[in-house]
Amino acid sequence: MAFDDISAIIILITLFIIYAIFLVFDLFGRNEKYSYLSYIVALIPVNYYWGMGGDPVFTYIILFLLWIASILRDTISVFRKKEKEINEILLYLALGILIQLIISAIIPETNPDLQALPTQKFWFFWLPNIHLAEATIALGFKILATILIALIVIPLILDVKDEEIPLPIVIVFVAIFIIPFLYLGYIWIPKAFGVLTFLFSVILFIILLLLTRSGQETK
Repeated sequence: MAFDDISAIIILITLFIIYAIFLVFDLFGRNEKYSYLSYIVALIPVNYYWGMGGDPVFTYIILFLLWIASILRDTISVFRKKEKEINEILLYLALGILIQLIISAIIPETNPDLQALPTQKFWFFWLPNIHLAEATIALGFKILATILIALIVIPLILDVKDEEIPLPIVIVFVAIFIIPFLYLGYIWIPKAFGVLTFLFSVILFIILLLLTRSGQETK
């Protein structure tokens, strides 16, 4: 592990400072949308930490924290009627997740020592295996992953409240969240993650039916 090198520590701190700049970019008053880049810039320090031999589960805990900070910033701005859009938030977050998946297929392949850490290979991707991690770290990972997904789902639900959305679109909306629901089920109850995913999907479906309109109601 390279973190006994003072240079590596200084570089890591600097990378976190760069993320912080994009996190508070709106405070500079430049009227530019570069604050959205915080979702992507967050990948730089966490993957540097991972590449230097950091625990992959703890690496993702840090990443979740950085993404949660960005989502909270943008969600607050949306509901304060600032220059933020939920669609743009999801776009940049999705881009960050996609880039992270690509990185997760590269870093452990360049350093076989990292493959001995708590990771699990799915196809080409080396993802954190929380079932091999220390209990406290694993619990922190589960909680933060749940919070992250909740912070994505809840603003979307509030955004479509009272909107006219036909039933097929509601079903598509629920289907989009099957993958994150599958992952939540897997990290919490791996032996019944399919059933748990079905439960989450049904609950979301009911909530959407209650909060949206078909546009064909009698007036």
